[in-house]
Amino acid sequence: MKSQQSSTEEDEYELSRSVHCWWRSAAKFDECVKLKYDLPNVSSLTPRLKVLKEMERLALIAPEGLNELRHKLQMYRSGDFWVPVGGISKEEMDIPPTITILLVGFTGSGKSSLVNLMYSVLGRSGIIPFAQTSLGSSSNYTTMLMEEHNVSRNMKSGFCVYDSRGFMYDQMGENLAELSSWMTDGVHHNQLCLRPGDNALTKLEMENLTLKPTSKFVRRRVNFVMVVANIAEIYNASKAGDFKPLEAIRELFCSTVLRKSNENPLLILTHGDMLSTEERIDGRLKICEWLDVSETTGVYDIVCLTEYGYLAEESDPVTAYALTEAVYRALVISDRGHFPKKNMWDWGVVILSWVMCFFAAFFGCLADICSKLGQKEKLLKL
Repeated sequence: MKSQQSSTEEDEYELSRSVHCWWRSAAKFDECVKLKYDLPNVSSLTPRLKVLKEMERLALIAPEGLNELRHKLQMYRSGDFWVPVGGISKEEMDIPPTITILLVGFTGSGKSSLVNLMYSVLGRSGIIPFAQTSLGSSSNYTTMLMEEHNVSRNMKSGFCVYDSRGFMYDQMGENLAELSSWMTDGVHHNQLCLRPGDNALTKLEMENLTLKPTSKFVRRRVNFVMVVANIAEIYNASKAGDFKPLEAIRELFCSTVLRKSNENPLLILTHGDMLSTEERIDGRLKICEWLDVSETTGVYDIVCLTEYGYLAEESDPVTAYALTEAVYRALVISDRGHFPKKNMWDWGVVILSWVMCFFAAFFGCLADICSKLGQKEKLLKL
């Protein structure tokens, strides 16, 4: 009797784990399974099969790869993934003490939920300081301050994650201007994010809530950006004929502001559990088509379960590994993108260029004045 009961419990456990392999109920999954034994040229696969193959890759690596990759992130120090090039040593590179990953996206895209999931997957010691989200105590809550999170829960951690205020679909000009200021001037914990549309009461409340900067938090240079998108909202809107969310996410993802810092920013798709299997795949394919990016490379479909109290590595190891791989990839790209420190010769060239620009502007103005005076004398003679 006990053996039968234990067998039933094991079957239920396996069933609960297999539920999260949502892609296995897709219509084309049987065709994807055959590819394990007969591997054709990947470039000849259809986009749908590429997505299924990518999900199977994550499922194959997740059970054993999660702990190894998580350990690398917990032991990570800024610059660990830098590769020597051109005979330049690591000491000559301009590597910040902490790599900063910035989460950007539109309101309700799931940025704060993603931070909670990072705490759950990467920060496994002590009490987890969950970030407040729109599904928290207040249904209309939105992040108003820049929030710095040490998601690995390690005092010597070499990276941090910043949660930002969500953008609005109908304010793309203001959105890109604000993003440009973050990328140029850096970000600071508790930095106020006010918008032209905020009412006076909201501004007063947030100014009173803004904490004074402390020595613990310093202004940080943004090293990498993750774009977070609500796949359910975008798919349902486009299905109803409203392409504004799809166009807005393309304008954000493909903006020159992001391309200057990250040639290939990562795209994190959330809230996929609100769609059926086929809708989830269709939504991913549609978004990738509009963004003109690969269906698999740099795109992660992540369901943030931690808001409901479930640890991702226990209930959904594939999602936990996908999130860990996304953070790992962000750090690798950041470390490979550092520039050499400026020496005296570099500063001399900069100063010389400024002097040359000054003389060019001075003589240009002088030529313009002389030209106007000459025309004036001609008119007087006539």
